[in-house]
Amino acid sequence: MLQIDIPGRPSLEIRHVVLDYNGTIARDGALLPGAAEAIRRLTPLIPVYVLTADTYGTVEAQCAGLGVTVRTFPKAGAAACKEEIVRGLGGGVCAVGNGFNDIPMFDAADLRLAVMEREGICAALIGHADVLVTAPEDALELLLSPDRLRATLRT
Repeated sequence: MLQIDIPGRPSLEIRHVVLDYNGTIARDGALLPGAAEAIRRLTPLIPVYVLTADTYGTVEAQCAGLGVTVRTFPKAGAAACKEEIVRGLGGGVCAVGNGFNDIPMFDAADLRLAVMEREGICAALIGHADVLVTAPEDALELLLSPDRLRATLRT
């Protein structure tokens, strides 16, 4: 568990990190190198899940050796599947994503980090996010270096 105390806000107890795959930590089915390294640093500290419809059929091979749990689901109904997975974790979830189908997952999470990588970000997701970053490794570094998160979210 990662406990993050943010001045003026309730303490965050993050017990799970849930990552959208394509557009967030991967581009065109290939894991982004910076994301892979940040995930390797995070997985010894907290369980990490990668959620995807696996459009390119590459997620298992790309995530091999990272220590993550990969959860795939059909392309139809992806938003509901992501939300169900997050709710099933029972709280303490940090969600990281970039797309429209991440909105329900964000709404079910305790900490929401939106990533605007080269694929872009769904503008509607921004209003559901706590923090917006420009690279997935930056989102994960917020968890690895919580003083950065404190500085961004304190009241």
